[in-house]
Amino acid sequence: MTQNTDRNEQLFERAKQLIPGGVNSPVRAFRAVGGTPRFVARAQGAYFWDANGKRHIDYIGSWGPMILGHGHPAVVEAVQKAVLEGFSYGAPTEREVELAEEIVSLVPSIEMVRLVSSGTEAAMSAIRLARGATGRSKLIKFEGCYHGHADALLVKAGSGLATFGNPTSAGVPPEVVQHTLVLEYNNLAQLEEAFVLHGADLACLIIEPIAGNMNFVRASVPFMKRCRELCTQHGALLVFDEVMTGFRVALGGAQSIYAKSIPGFKPDLSVLGKVIGGGMPLAAFGGPRSVMEQLAPLGPVYQAGTLSGNPVATACGLATLKQIRKAGFFDALALRTRTLVDGLKAAAAEQSVPLSADCEGGMFGFFLLPQLPQNYPQVMKSDGARFNQLFHGLLDRGIYIAPALYEAGFVSAAHSDADLAETIAAAKEVFRTMPALS
Repeated sequence: MTQNTDRNEQLFERAKQLIPGGVNSPVRAFRAVGGTPRFVARAQGAYFWDANGKRHIDYIGSWGPMILGHGHPAVVEAVQKAVLEGFSYGAPTEREVELAEEIVSLVPSIEMVRLVSSGTEAAMSAIRLARGATGRSKLIKFEGCYHGHADALLVKAGSGLATFGNPTSAGVPPEVVQHTLVLEYNNLAQLEEAFVLHGADLACLIIEPIAGNMNFVRASVPFMKRCRELCTQHGALLVFDEVMTGFRVALGGAQSIYAKSIPGFKPDLSVLGKVIGGGMPLAAFGGPRSVMEQLAPLGPVYQAGTLSGNPVATACGLATLKQIRKAGFFDALALRTRTLVDGLKAAAAEQSVPLSADCEGGMFGFFLLPQLPQNYPQVMKSDGARFNQLFHGLLDRGIYIAPALYEAGFVSAAHSDADLAETIAAAKEVFRTMPALS
């Protein structure tokens, strides 16, 4: 297809005249990898078709929510029924209660939950709640973890542990991030020192237990255990950002995986999103009753949202959770994901291309590095040029992975053995074209 008849190119040119960068979320712009974004016309199962009508095997799945694949019949039916009843009311509904009951039944650390519309909103509100509940202002986050685009979280490390962070975005005043301390992920020494210096002033520590915005990096069990111990010791709340991992890596989220290795482990607050909405704008945060009752209208911490608990979104989320609760669902999903990851590693090894990879449940990541990184500086050593070659090679062959080196990928229940085999074969072809390391 010539450029003149490339609908993706035509749509991108139109979009750039009206939308900054031509996209409504930066990573969609292909700035990191070059080229023209694919404009999706429709999606079904494990596939989407772009504006040119080309089919792609989809490994981003709306960045995680589509755990069942696109257009699952039971979910579509639930949404269609809900739409006929009304789009939005600004008043309570029974489905909000049902979804809250479902979340509380699946996540033992959550006794009460508040529904919101986005992961950013949920993380921002959880931090405000932690500050209100503790009467403290300071917080710890980790380099490479993303908790949405609230001002106080768009921050990079300061010059040392005695100093707080610096804004990473224009428009964020330095005084807004003056209470945010940024540490290196999986660095026990920094963690210990930070609590020695600031423990009495810390409201919370917020962490992605598996960091999906560094591609896929796990917090080690000793590191997570020490996060829990130090928060307990100093009276800070441990906040788990499970927007990506919640109901994606396991039915009980990443916290259920750590609980297998750390007796009695649970976070104080959990931030959820993506899968619980099934593709609709829906997120949540929750925790013990004693903390959650600090929220308005019961307590002094204000949080509100016109579309919170939207009746169509809750119908979509409930139908999705009903499917993933079925016996054997996560075993089958994890096997699919492991098959893909092992196949990619073997394909790279055949061509002597350094590649490390990891996965949990339906979430995976890989690095063009010989060993899995443990933190952001190590992640940054991944071979960007080779990744771009891999991305475009796969894209040309109808395989769609995240258009950025530092984003996790997602497998759905709709991906077939044939889809996985096609993906691995395509990767093998691309690896074969890569020049030898100098």
